[in-house]
Amino acid sequence: MSATDLNDLAIAMTFLIREATLDDAVLIAELTRQCWHGKVAASSSGNREAPQRVREDLQQGGGFLLLNDNTPAGSIRWLAVVGDPLAWEVARMGILPPYRGQGLWQQLMAAVVARALSAGIRQLQLAVRTDAPRLLSMYGTLGFDIAAELKYSHANPLEPAPIVMRRLLHGQKNNVDKAH
Repeated sequence: MSATDLNDLAIAMTFLIREATLDDAVLIAELTRQCWHGKVAASSSGNREAPQRVREDLQQGGGFLLLNDNTPAGSIRWLAVVGDPLAWEVARMGILPPYRGQGLWQQLMAAVVARALSAGIRQLQLAVRTDAPRLLSMYGTLGFDIAAELKYSHANPLEPAPIVMRRLLHGQKNNVDKAH
């Protein structure tokens, strides 16, 4: 095949990750509900995501939208961890079903890591529901480790506490021993 032939095989979808604004709150709330529907337990608050919650998250941290040719395909948010100005909590990541299986979640996470590094953040945290253990290995591929000593600040007291994971940035070593 010539270079011209390879150009003809270009992928039809063009993805862009852009910073979310407060004006995106309604869109992100709807995206979150659509992304999480049928993927998490019905009791998850992500299934009832409201624009006001999204606005609060964006004001306390930030977020990114994943767009496919200007069509929303997913989103992710982060918030400052209460009591630790050098840590962020990654929250509410979701990719719409037609776009799954393409590694786009890794791109969203990479965007958050890059933003965190540029902001001098030393640690990222996230919570995994106990009924979604497959996510532990998924996040583990990006350097997140279980941090049993950390507690999730937004846990639903009516459900089992989620598993908190962390990724240390700036060349720090995670405090969790890994079995090899």
